[in-house]
Amino acid sequence: MSSSNSPLPPDKLLQAQNLAAGLTPDQAKWLAGFYSGIGFAAGGAVDPKATAGAKPPLTVLYGSESGNAEKLSGTIQKTADRAGFKSKVVSMGDAKAADLKKSENLLVVISTWGEGDPPDAAIDYYEEFMGEGMPTLDGVKFSVCGLGDTSYEHFCKMGKDFDTRLEALGAERAYARVDCDVDFQADFDKWLAGAIDGLPSAAVAEVAVPASAAAVAPSTVEYSKTNPYEAEVLEKIVLNGTGSAKETLHLELSLEGSGLTYQPGDALGIYPVNRKEDVDAILLATGLQANAKLGEQTLVEALETNFDITSLSAAIAMKYNGIVASKSLETAIADKAAFKDWIWGRQLVDLIEAYPHKEWTPESFTSILRPLAARLYSIASSLKAHEDEVHLTIAAVRYSSHGRDRVGVCSTFVADEIAIGDKARIYFHGNNNFRLPENNDTDVIMVGPGTGIAPFRAFVEERSANEAKGKNWLFFGDQHFSYDFLYQLEWLDYLEEGSLSKLTTAFSRDQKEKIYVQHRLLENGSEIWNMLEGGAHFYVCGDASRMAKDVHQALMDIAVEHGGKDAKEAKDWLSALRKEKRYQRDVY
Repeated sequence: MSSSNSPLPPDKLLQAQNLAAGLTPDQAKWLAGFYSGIGFAAGGAVDPKATAGAKPPLTVLYGSESGNAEKLSGTIQKTADRAGFKSKVVSMGDAKAADLKKSENLLVVISTWGEGDPPDAAIDYYEEFMGEGMPTLDGVKFSVCGLGDTSYEHFCKMGKDFDTRLEALGAERAYARVDCDVDFQADFDKWLAGAIDGLPSAAVAEVAVPASAAAVAPSTVEYSKTNPYEAEVLEKIVLNGTGSAKETLHLELSLEGSGLTYQPGDALGIYPVNRKEDVDAILLATGLQANAKLGEQTLVEALETNFDITSLSAAIAMKYNGIVASKSLETAIADKAAFKDWIWGRQLVDLIEAYPHKEWTPESFTSILRPLAARLYSIASSLKAHEDEVHLTIAAVRYSSHGRDRVGVCSTFVADEIAIGDKARIYFHGNNNFRLPENNDTDVIMVGPGTGIAPFRAFVEERSANEAKGKNWLFFGDQHFSYDFLYQLEWLDYLEEGSLSKLTTAFSRDQKEKIYVQHRLLENGSEIWNMLEGGAHFYVCGDASRMAKDVHQALMDIAVEHGGKDAKEAKDWLSALRKEKRYQRDVY
């Protein structure tokens, strides 16, 4: 509630705000009841009839891929309700864009995926929203929060698109859009407080907790993204055989005594530590001293654990040039296409060496850096099969470019730095957009090449533990049968016991002509069509840029060839599957 709408004098208002800021949700609820009970109003008790139905309605609309936007929509709803609104949360995957005309107040939180794309579940909604058939939205007041990653060219494009389109349709912006990077919490909290404050005030009779206070209220969950659990490493195995070009790790972590749980389809975040070679290269390029102080840490400690020192993007380059003030770098950045090509295969140290600066301080240099974020990995286990454990399947990323050996920060941290008995800082990340069917009799088709196999190991373990009667058909692909058949013995055991109904493989390098999972789908098109028409669920996990698109096209082709549909009908059919949550993807 805005201070301008408060009947309290400034000193009393400040006292009330200070009190509210320190309250837990339960304390705030009690205090609201207390004030209501004693009739804390000028002239006596609050007349319940006077406030009945007075809460202004609020729609919280979200589009989520990995679960962040969905989780934040719940925070928005709780905060808005405490502020006196009557809110409802709506997923873009379950709604029609034209229904926005019924909204009075609207808060949108949406992530951007891939190269400026909407989340899977929001594709159809986005197309309708941006299409010509949308009604005008006069009288709707809105604000938008975009989630994204500045390392991508089209940072928070979805948030920008929704913000612009809502205004074009006649809606009134109640608070400025915010574009959140991967470390989004502080920006989100600020946006939420401002957005709630910018909407028409809730009923005066309501005792509202300021949005900012509600947003930072203590969680009932002991371990979280901001308070990770230190899990002991129980096992670490290289899954590839000798001779493979790949290094794929199976990692087992203990959850004993943590109270933590998860579901198949969820992801696990691991906080890495930057390798010494990368830290040393940064110190050499900047001329900074390892033992220089940065707050209570030495600079080398901060670079190891606090900051992303490898990522390079146009956004980082612009922040860098804000300090360096290089005319040549400014010119290079201005040519977006050429600079994008230059960045490809390079890291931050390459930028420092190409455009050096002699007057760095620990504070000025770290001001251009992003926090070192956790990396998310699809969980490869079921708690029903592995009590108090969580398993991951991680491909160690190693390559060379522009004269340097490069590595994936977290994957090689797991591969090279942590050993059995060590502790890894972790948290769980729920993903309600990638779930097994509730009915165990439902058939499932799973497509997971490479490390995309991870969640399907969890799916099959879960279905086996539940004695599910539905069929489980797995499509797996990699380079070589002899070296890269991940979890081969487990799949053979599941086939023998019947928990896995069918296993179809595609090893691309074992013959002259490369064969991928999409080719195997087309070869089995008739059976796949019949299963999907019979109610089966279809899942895809893995590479978003090529594999997932090729699999999607294969499904379109199957609908045309075996379902007798034209291209538009095939697209509509897949959209319907997605709406019914029978076509789910976990791609990256």
